[in-house]
Amino acid sequence: MPASTVLTAIDLAKSFGPDEIFRDVSFQVADREHVAIVGVNGAGKSTLLRIVAGLEHPTQGEIALARGARVAVLAQEPRFDSDRTVRQEAHLAFGEALTAMARMRELEHGMQSASGEALDDLFQEYERLSVHFEISGGFAVEHRTEEVLSGLGFDGDQIEEPVRTLSGGQKTRVALAKTLLTDPDLLLLDEPTNHLDLEMLEWLEGFLKTWRGSFLVVSHDRYFLDKVTDRTLELSFGQVEDYPAGYARFLVLREERLARRRQEYDEQQEHITRTEDYIRRYKAGQRSREARGRQTRLDRLERIARPQEHAALKLQSAASSRSGRDVVTTTPLQVGYTESGMESILVSTPELHVERGDRIAMIGKNGSGKSTLLRSIVGELPLLTGRVGFGANVTMGYYAQGHEGLPTDGTPLSIMLATQPMDDESARSYLARFLFRGDEVARPIAALSGGERSRLALACLLIQGANLLVLDEPTNHLDIQARETLEQMLAAYSGTVLLVSHDRYFIDRVSTKVWEIEDGRLAQHLGNYSDAMRQKSRLQSVALRDASVPAKNVTATANVNANPTPSRTGVENESRLQKRMFSVERDIGRCEGRLNELSDSIAIAGVDSDHEALTQLAVEYAETETQLEGAYAQWEELNTQLDSLTLATSTG
Repeated sequence: MPASTVLTAIDLAKSFGPDEIFRDVSFQVADREHVAIVGVNGAGKSTLLRIVAGLEHPTQGEIALARGARVAVLAQEPRFDSDRTVRQEAHLAFGEALTAMARMRELEHGMQSASGEALDDLFQEYERLSVHFEISGGFAVEHRTEEVLSGLGFDGDQIEEPVRTLSGGQKTRVALAKTLLTDPDLLLLDEPTNHLDLEMLEWLEGFLKTWRGSFLVVSHDRYFLDKVTDRTLELSFGQVEDYPAGYARFLVLREERLARRRQEYDEQQEHITRTEDYIRRYKAGQRSREARGRQTRLDRLERIARPQEHAALKLQSAASSRSGRDVVTTTPLQVGYTESGMESILVSTPELHVERGDRIAMIGKNGSGKSTLLRSIVGELPLLTGRVGFGANVTMGYYAQGHEGLPTDGTPLSIMLATQPMDDESARSYLARFLFRGDEVARPIAALSGGERSRLALACLLIQGANLLVLDEPTNHLDIQARETLEQMLAAYSGTVLLVSHDRYFIDRVSTKVWEIEDGRLAQHLGNYSDAMRQKSRLQSVALRDASVPAKNVTATANVNANPTPSRTGVENESRLQKRMFSVERDIGRCEGRLNELSDSIAIAGVDSDHEALTQLAVEYAETETQLEGAYAQWEELNTQLDSLTLATSTG
């Protein structure tokens, strides 16, 4: 049985004055369908969502909702001015249930003094309200409120705080909680992942994947979109393109569709050129009649428009010089703040070693100390304990999360000229690669959007030619297309990268190592985000398995550990463990590189039907995979030993 339609958008158009945002936008959303809306900044995604929500009127067209359908919307920047607590604000999502409960309390009070027919009437109303209260989810109010608020990072104390005292990010999470708790038929989410750390993101993904209703979501978080949506609407050049797939598959389908349109356009242009050439050659000769006929058909031909493509960032950064092999080395560090003479430690780390060519992503919860550690490494904040050293010929470029390095006045052109001596024409050409064109280069900094400030900060950073890029949330305010361009640039960058990001899709495509901060300590993982999560899952499985070992085995293990061999207590100090880890990392890199080579060779042998070569390659591939798994296991064991040694040193 086909799913019923919850929403129908019919020929929507929206203009602001003379500027047309979109036109002829039509689509439907079925019951339980999870739909993403994507597009570049300024395409009109949030405007479309507000029109669907009834918060804004279209210039033309209409929105039709299923009879009785309930709609809830999460705005990008919610505001709270009341004195209600977080819990009380969340309870407003259960308006019907709470209204019924309040009336039931009144009836209970009235029934104490009523009698006869009046008491019967009160009983009947009370029974009706009891049913309504149960249907409205009244008995689950507290449970669901606690579940959602906890999932979005509110602990027991924060739940009782007044909403007006919260930060902007916390208010956004309260608004998201209220939206989710309303349990509507159609949920409208505008950038719901803003201000969420990785743990909250994963909770929200699990919640929305099992969402029983329909939703439309606008987000720049591609990993999130891939997890929770199964259909994508792309708003581009004022029109909507519909793709029956999540984000990753959408990219493939969009490229295939664009390729077909380019081919159709090119073929028609060739046909037009040949026809016009024929007409010119024969319009006055013996074939003039046929030439006139071709002219008539050409005049009636429906012309295919040239496929449009958005202007893209053109990011290129070549390190002006080559650094030494060791880029950053540290002793064990403690970072945080000193207030009124008291030290507040946010993060403790083992010895850290960054080599030339590393692309390291730092992840962790909000407030875990990622930016603090980054700022401490670059020297913006003093270290509580430890030392940071930079290798030979290292030149560093730092991108601050809040663009603190950008002047508060001036224009993109004046700032670029101050950053790098050059003539006006060269500066304008360079800024054009970052989508500042024409009069845009003369706009005041105060008038720039968040995305424009991000692009300008990147322009100032990349022109310096640094061979060490330190980036704090570089994808904030960038649309998906800009993020993809930044990924491509960093993946091809010849220098070294150390970055903080919540964008898992970005980390997966850029990083070669991950530093994870959890419970105040830093753990190191090889590979990208997905690799790190697999390694972490394996370690957790091993820990669970070890925890289930019979008591006598545990005792035996404890006795062995209580009497370690001299090599473990005396020789394998922290520095030696680090050196062994680096050696194992190189082995892992060699294995992964060989696997890539073997994959290419297997593909070629398959095309050539070379069965003998396929057999030999398959054997070597399996052997290399086994070596890689062994190297990973050895690295994880060394990392665990290093963490234990660091902990013992810091507490001893």
